[in-house]
Amino acid sequence: MDKKSKIILIVLIILIVALIGINIFLSPNTTKSDENRTISDMGNRTVQIPVTPGKVVSTSPPITTVLYMLAPNKLGGMNFQWTEDELKYVPWQYRNYANIGGWYGSQTGNYEQFLATEPDVIFDSVDESGDISDVNDRQKKFGSIPVVAVYDDTNITTMSSSIKFVGKVSNDEDKANKLCDFNEKNIKKVKEVSNSIPEKDKKTVYYAEGDDGLSTDPSGSTHGQLIDLCGGKNVAEIGSSNTSSSVQVSIEEVMKWNPEIIITTDSNFYKSVYNNTKWSNIKAVKNHQVYLSPSSPYKWFDRPVGANMIIGVPWTAKVIYPEKYKDINLTSETKEFYKEFYHIDLSDNDIKEILKGSGLNETNM
Repeated sequence: MDKKSKIILIVLIILIVALIGINIFLSPNTTKSDENRTISDMGNRTVQIPVTPGKVVSTSPPITTVLYMLAPNKLGGMNFQWTEDELKYVPWQYRNYANIGGWYGSQTGNYEQFLATEPDVIFDSVDESGDISDVNDRQKKFGSIPVVAVYDDTNITTMSSSIKFVGKVSNDEDKANKLCDFNEKNIKKVKEVSNSIPEKDKKTVYYAEGDDGLSTDPSGSTHGQLIDLCGGKNVAEIGSSNTSSSVQVSIEEVMKWNPEIIITTDSNFYKSVYNNTKWSNIKAVKNHQVYLSPSSPYKWFDRPVGANMIIGVPWTAKVIYPEKYKDINLTSETKEFYKEFYHIDLSDNDIKEILKGSGLNETNM
């Protein structure tokens, strides 16, 4: 064999080894076991599922978010497309999930799109009513593919049972326990402080939604629950806290409430509020106390209401009461959360960019 042939052979061997390595990296834990097990799901249905599912999908974003956190290599599709901004901190190997839609809110799913992903298990949400008629209907249409009911718990303080159940079904119990431990640790810290704040001393907070900031959710709602949890006083005394839709308000109402802090999930509102004369006399704007929820790959504060809000607990605490939550190191919390559950190692500069972009100064990180 001449020298040129030897070089070509060596290059080919290196390429083959590299391709094998990439395949192993992209496809761990995705082989379905041939054995089945019987479980009782969260709708009290008896379902047979693979011992180790190779591919899983969910009909709604909150459960899909949990699946991405626990087992991104098993996830067969997303319920909506990530935006370019949301993709910023998504590892490249997870950026091309199929957008398969789902059954949630006003959305109606497409059975063919779900079947095209060839899932071993389909998770379907049930609410507090316990009505499983939709789950049973979908099971009939999905045929032999097991549909597993999961309680869509929208309360950040009680969602551990749903997270652990998803981990049990997907065979990722250790990861699910880690996620719940992270959440419960921060909730405990936050409650120790927030429970000690007298009502008269609570800072007033307005949750601004939409690009004009004039949609909101009142105290007691699932969408504004982090304000309540962290000891803030939600100024929006309107509507019912049981609605899943935000409520329209006027700028005059916001001026009357005159909140000390404004939290928003809308980047357009955040970019414009300091230059908008309609808002300029509101205390939070005058004192530069407007904060934007980080949003890659999911919003920390709201929408979807789910496990993505777990990292929003320490962030909201630092936003409202930086002086009371000095023992929370938001930089290290963010680094740990993203590495463990968003599968990406953030640099110190990445974290600084995320937190400064949300309105926090370096002393509060």
